[in-house]
Amino acid sequence: MVFAAPSYDHEALLDELANCCPEALVVGASSAGEFMNHQRGEGLACALGLAGDDARFGVGVARDVAGGAAEAARQITSGFTGLVDFAFPHRSALVMADALAGHADLLVDELTLATGGQYQFFGGGAGDNAAFQRTSVFLGREVLNGAAVALEMLTAKPVGIGVRHGWTPASAPFRVTEADGMRLISLNGLPAAEAFETYAATTGQSLDRAAPIPFFLHNILGVETGESHRLRVPLAVLPDGSILCAAEVPEGAVVYIMRASVASAVEAAQEATQAALAALGGLKPQAALFFDCVATRLRMGDHFSEEVASVREQLAGADLVGCNTHGQIARAEGQFEGFHNCTAVVVVVPA
Repeated sequence: MVFAAPSYDHEALLDELANCCPEALVVGASSAGEFMNHQRGEGLACALGLAGDDARFGVGVARDVAGGAAEAARQITSGFTGLVDFAFPHRSALVMADALAGHADLLVDELTLATGGQYQFFGGGAGDNAAFQRTSVFLGREVLNGAAVALEMLTAKPVGIGVRHGWTPASAPFRVTEADGMRLISLNGLPAAEAFETYAATTGQSLDRAAPIPFFLHNILGVETGESHRLRVPLAVLPDGSILCAAEVPEGAVVYIMRASVASAVEAAQEATQAALAALGGLKPQAALFFDCVATRLRMGDHFSEEVASVREQLAGADLVGCNTHGQIARAEGQFEGFHNCTAVVVVVPA
């Protein structure tokens, strides 16, 4: 599993990995901040390798996610041996998608349907340091755009997944009265930008339509999902007053403008790690993956190191590898939301 900053020559990197490890299955993505154990920064590359007699691995790929989430899920899972071979009781898959192609939320739903709910999924959207211009996923020596890749993991022991975000509602509820995919058009019948501007004025903040990211990083959207909220990061105000978001916002949903702090983000990462460890059923952790949003890194600045450290400190010496992504994927028992923004996802593999 390989995560590498957009500054790398990804094809050359994958070629070297293939030359060094010719028997290995390689999947991964471009990233937006990387970390491994005690190292963290931007412009890095990191990797985690798994092997063992108590596990079996496979890969899947959809080369045109924009062509339809259902077909993409069918292509990814067509080679999943765990759908017909039940030698291993636990089924998981790392999924990395080019989120700029859209349909990431639907893709997780369709993967769940295609696997009959037998698999848990984790991963995220490939990154390019928040430029949102070109993101890539990796399969073997290939660098793919507009695609999604998966590493199937069939294991004798459980893989633990924890998901938390630390954001709480800060506004009155809004009804999404019109939306088109990642474009949020109106809230309560008014242009979406006007709702955000009114909120900014009442809270003493400033929203510059031409440069809204400083405001949006601290005031994201939360879609009500019952007991929790699925987060969506606004990216830009369009000329018609609609707002472009990092992932789809469902029409008719109830949403809130959300707030968080450094402390709440660190606490959320701790809780996600605790949930992942608890899912191991008492087994000792050997390695862990950690994904969080590039928006979280940008909002927290140097304090993001505190979040990574809070995850590492609970792992009892297990290796930690991860990256900042453009959206996070998590679907496991008790974690059904699928595709997230600004959310800590921790995955722990037992010894």
